[in-house]
Amino acid sequence: MRTLSRRRISVAEYARARVARKNVCILFIDRLTPINDRIHMHRSAIVTLKTLIFVLIALLLACQVFVIPAVAQQMVEKSPQLAYLQAPGIVVTVGFVVCVQVALVCVWRLLSLVRASILFRDNSFTYVNIVLGIVGLATLLILGSFITLAVVGVASPSVIMLCSLGIVVGSGLTLMIVVMRGLLRQASQLERDLAEVV
Repeated sequence: MRTLSRRRISVAEYARARVARKNVCILFIDRLTPINDRIHMHRSAIVTLKTLIFVLIALLLACQVFVIPAVAQQMVEKSPQLAYLQAPGIVVTVGFVVCVQVALVCVWRLLSLVRASILFRDNSFTYVNIVLGIVGLATLLILGSFITLAVVGVASPSVIMLCSLGIVVGSGLTLMIVVMRGLLRQASQLERDLAEVV
Protein backbone atom coordinates (compact mmCIF):
# COMPACT_ATOMS: atom_id res chain seq x y z
CA MET A 1 0.00 0.00 0.00
CA ARG A 2 2.78 2.33 0.89
CA THR A 3 4.51 1.49 -2.38
CA LEU A 4 1.32 2.30 -4.31
CA SER A 5 0.96 5.61 -2.48
CA ARG A 6 4.56 6.54 -3.21
CA ARG A 7 3.99 5.68 -6.84
CA ARG A 8 0.89 7.88 -6.94
CA ILE A 9 2.83 10.72 -5.36
CA SER A 10 5.64 10.29 -7.87
CA VAL A 11 3.19 10.40 -10.77
CA ALA A 12 1.55 13.53 -9.35
CA GLU A 13 4.91 15.23 -8.88
CA TYR A 14 5.90 14.25 -12.40
CA ALA A 15 2.67 15.75 -13.77
CA ARG A 16 3.24 18.96 -11.82
CA ALA A 17 6.82 19.15 -13.11
CA ARG A 18 5.62 18.77 -16.71
CA VAL A 19 3.02 21.50 -16.23
CA ALA A 20 5.61 23.81 -14.69
CA ARG A 21 8.00 23.13 -17.55
CA LYS A 22 5.30 23.83 -20.10
CA ASN A 23 4.42 27.10 -18.35
CA VAL A 24 8.07 28.16 -18.42
CA CYS A 25 8.25 27.42 -22.15
CA ILE A 26 5.05 29.37 -22.80
CA LEU A 27 6.38 32.33 -20.81
CA PHE A 28 9.66 32.21 -22.71
CA ILE A 29 7.86 32.08 -26.05
CA ASP A 30 5.69 35.03 -25.00
CA ARG A 31 8.82 37.02 -24.31
CA LEU A 32 10.11 36.12 -27.76
CA THR A 33 6.90 37.31 -29.42
CA PRO A 34 8.16 40.89 -30.00
CA ILE A 35 11.26 39.42 -31.69
CA ASN A 36 9.10 37.26 -33.93
CA ASP A 37 6.94 40.27 -34.76
CA ARG A 38 10.02 42.16 -35.89
CA ILE A 39 11.21 39.20 -37.94
CA HIS A 40 7.92 38.92 -39.82
CA MET A 41 8.41 42.09 -41.81
CA HIS A 42 5.52 43.53 -43.72
CA ARG A 43 5.23 42.30 -47.27
CA SER A 44 5.23 45.79 -48.75
CA ALA A 45 8.49 46.67 -46.97
CA ILE A 46 10.21 43.59 -48.38
CA VAL A 47 8.88 44.28 -51.88
CA THR A 48 10.12 47.88 -51.63
CA LEU A 49 13.56 46.74 -50.51
CA LYS A 50 13.77 44.22 -53.34
CA THR A 51 12.75 46.90 -55.84
CA LEU A 52 15.48 49.22 -54.56
CA ILE A 53 18.03 46.41 -54.75
CA PHE A 54 17.00 45.65 -58.35
CA VAL A 55 17.31 49.33 -59.35
CA LEU A 56 20.69 49.60 -57.63
CA ILE A 57 22.01 46.49 -59.38
CA ALA A 58 20.83 47.88 -62.74
CA LEU A 59 22.54 51.23 -62.06
CA LEU A 60 25.75 49.50 -61.06
CA LEU A 61 25.63 47.45 -64.26
CA ALA A 62 25.27 50.65 -66.28
CA CYS A 63 28.27 52.08 -64.42
CA GLN A 64 30.30 48.99 -65.32
CA VAL A 65 29.47 49.25 -69.00
CA PHE A 66 29.49 53.03 -69.58
CA VAL A 67 30.73 55.17 -66.70
CA ILE A 68 33.87 53.35 -65.55
CA PRO A 69 35.52 53.06 -69.01
CA ALA A 70 34.63 56.69 -69.82
CA VAL A 71 36.11 57.99 -66.55
CA ALA A 72 39.25 55.91 -67.08
CA GLN A 73 39.64 57.30 -70.61
CA GLN A 74 39.26 60.89 -69.35
CA MET A 75 41.92 60.32 -66.71
CA VAL A 76 44.31 58.95 -69.32
CA GLU A 77 43.70 61.98 -71.53
CA LYS A 78 44.50 64.30 -68.62
CA SER A 79 47.54 62.31 -67.50
CA PRO A 80 49.02 60.34 -70.44
CA GLN A 81 51.95 59.18 -68.28
CA LEU A 82 49.50 57.04 -66.28
CA ALA A 83 48.05 55.24 -69.32
CA TYR A 84 49.51 51.93 -68.11
CA LEU A 85 47.19 52.10 -65.08
CA GLN A 86 44.03 52.34 -67.20
CA ALA A 87 43.40 48.63 -67.73
CA PRO A 88 44.25 47.55 -64.14
CA GLY A 89 42.14 50.40 -62.80
CA ILE A 90 39.14 49.33 -64.87
CA VAL A 91 39.55 45.71 -63.78
CA VAL A 92 39.79 46.59 -60.09
CA THR A 93 36.88 49.03 -60.23
CA VAL A 94 34.64 46.62 -62.11
CA GLY A 95 35.62 43.88 -59.65
CA PHE A 96 34.64 46.11 -56.75
CA VAL A 97 31.26 46.83 -58.35
CA VAL A 98 30.73 43.10 -58.94
CA CYS A 99 31.38 42.51 -55.23
CA VAL A 100 28.66 45.02 -54.38
CA GLN A 101 26.25 43.36 -56.84
CA VAL A 102 26.86 39.89 -55.42
CA ALA A 103 26.31 41.19 -51.89
CA LEU A 104 23.03 42.78 -52.98
CA VAL A 105 21.86 39.50 -54.54
CA CYS A 106 22.61 37.73 -51.24
CA VAL A 107 20.64 40.36 -49.35
CA TRP A 108 17.78 39.76 -51.82
CA ARG A 109 17.84 36.04 -50.96
CA LEU A 110 17.92 36.78 -47.23
CA LEU A 111 14.88 39.02 -47.63
CA SER A 112 13.11 36.13 -49.35
CA LEU A 113 13.94 33.89 -46.38
CA VAL A 114 12.60 36.53 -44.00
CA ARG A 115 9.38 36.76 -45.99
CA ALA A 116 9.00 32.97 -45.85
CA SER A 117 9.77 33.00 -42.09
CA ILE A 118 12.68 30.60 -42.54
CA LEU A 119 15.56 32.97 -41.83
CA PHE A 120 16.83 30.75 -39.02
CA ARG A 121 17.44 27.77 -41.31
CA ASP A 122 20.93 26.53 -42.15
CA ASN A 123 20.82 27.74 -45.76
CA SER A 124 20.73 31.37 -44.58
CA PHE A 125 24.30 30.99 -43.33
CA THR A 126 25.42 30.35 -46.89
CA TYR A 127 24.34 33.83 -48.00
CA VAL A 128 25.75 35.45 -44.85
CA ASN A 129 29.11 33.77 -45.43
CA ILE A 130 29.12 34.91 -49.07
CA VAL A 131 28.45 38.51 -48.01
CA LEU A 132 31.22 38.24 -45.42
CA GLY A 133 33.69 37.00 -48.03
CA ILE A 134 32.60 39.62 -50.56
CA VAL A 135 33.03 42.49 -48.09
CA GLY A 136 36.47 41.20 -47.17
CA LEU A 137 37.44 40.92 -50.85
CA ALA A 138 36.20 44.44 -51.60
CA THR A 139 38.23 45.78 -48.68
CA LEU A 140 41.34 44.02 -50.00
CA LEU A 141 40.74 45.54 -53.44
CA ILE A 142 40.63 49.02 -51.92
CA LEU A 143 43.77 48.32 -49.89
CA GLY A 144 45.61 47.01 -52.96
CA SER A 145 44.59 50.04 -55.00
CA PHE A 146 45.73 52.37 -52.24
CA ILE A 147 49.14 50.68 -52.00
CA THR A 148 49.56 50.73 -55.79
CA LEU A 149 48.71 54.43 -56.08
CA ALA A 150 51.00 55.26 -53.17
CA VAL A 151 53.92 53.36 -54.71
CA VAL A 152 53.39 55.00 -58.10
CA GLY A 153 53.19 58.39 -56.38
CA VAL A 154 49.84 59.58 -57.70
CA ALA A 155 47.87 59.30 -54.46
CA SER A 156 46.39 62.74 -53.89
CA PRO A 157 45.02 63.73 -50.46
CA SER A 158 41.46 63.10 -51.64
CA VAL A 159 42.38 59.63 -52.91
CA ILE A 160 44.16 58.85 -49.64
CA MET A 161 41.09 59.96 -47.69
CA LEU A 162 38.68 57.94 -49.84
CA CYS A 163 40.82 54.80 -49.69
CA SER A 164 41.28 55.13 -45.94
CA LEU A 165 37.55 55.59 -45.50
CA GLY A 166 36.86 52.53 -47.67
CA ILE A 167 39.30 50.39 -45.68
CA VAL A 168 37.84 51.48 -42.33
CA VAL A 169 34.23 50.99 -43.49
CA GLY A 170 35.04 47.61 -45.06
CA SER A 171 36.81 46.39 -41.92
CA GLY A 172 33.94 47.60 -39.74
CA LEU A 173 31.35 45.89 -41.96
CA THR A 174 33.35 42.66 -41.86
CA LEU A 175 33.45 42.65 -38.06
CA MET A 176 29.77 43.55 -37.84
CA ILE A 177 28.78 40.70 -40.17
CA VAL A 178 30.85 38.28 -38.08
CA VAL A 179 28.97 39.39 -34.95
CA MET A 180 25.59 39.21 -36.72
CA ARG A 181 26.41 35.73 -38.01
CA GLY A 182 27.13 34.62 -34.44
CA LEU A 183 23.81 36.06 -33.27
CA LEU A 184 22.00 34.35 -36.14
CA ARG A 185 23.61 31.04 -35.21
CA GLN A 186 22.51 31.44 -31.58
CA ALA A 187 18.98 32.35 -32.63
CA SER A 188 18.83 29.32 -34.94
CA GLN A 189 19.95 27.04 -32.12
CA LEU A 190 17.39 28.61 -29.80
CA GLU A 191 14.60 28.03 -32.32
CA ARG A 192 15.62 24.38 -32.69
CA ASP A 193 15.67 23.93 -28.90
CA LEU A 194 12.22 25.49 -28.57
CA ALA A 195 10.87 23.30 -31.37
CA GLU A 196 12.12 20.21 -29.55
CA VAL A 197 10.60 21.30 -26.21
CA VAL A 198 7.24 22.42 -27.56
